[in-house]
Amino acid sequence: MKKVLTKGITVLALLVVLLSGLPTNKAEAASKSTANQDLIIINKYYNKLAYYQDGSLKMVKSVATGKSWENTPVGFFKVVNKIKNRPYYKGKIPGGDPRNPLGNRWIGLNANGTYGDTYAIHGNNNPSSIGKYVSLGCVRMHNADVTKLFDKVKVGTPVAITYSYKSFEELTAVYGYDFKGYSTK
Repeated sequence: MKKVLTKGITVLALLVVLLSGLPTNKAEAASKSTANQDLIIINKYYNKLAYYQDGSLKMVKSVATGKSWENTPVGFFKVVNKIKNRPYYKGKIPGGDPRNPLGNRWIGLNANGTYGDTYAIHGNNNPSSIGKYVSLGCVRMHNADVTKLFDKVKVGTPVAITYSYKSFEELTAVYGYDFKGYSTK
């Protein structure tokens, strides 16, 4: 009798948890279906970044990634902070200085247990490095491109960093998103 009662309570608790996540009306259902439709994919194979906002592709840009495989981590992360004109502390170069290798925008990621202070998508002061494997771990963009991304992306946006021959459209399907109509790598 005790086991039956315990199983019944467990099943009831599970049902309450499951049902509490279901939308109660069409407006809520619509908002849930479009929620979390922002995504950044960085593909180290092509050194390209794709940004999807509200389920639509908004940009594909060339990037620079780590000098070696280990430098730029592969995995699923989130944008945890956004900083304009971040100083380059190691080199004691203030934010906004043209010598600053971090460029004019910093989009911090929680990669490898960090808090957005170690890994980021950021600008740079060496435009010729874009498209190459040259960084110490961050993802570099042209300053104009990272400024556009910075203005659109929200804290909490998921970021997938991968090394794959697949197109961005194929990768979105792998990651559980349904973005159709764009297959450029």
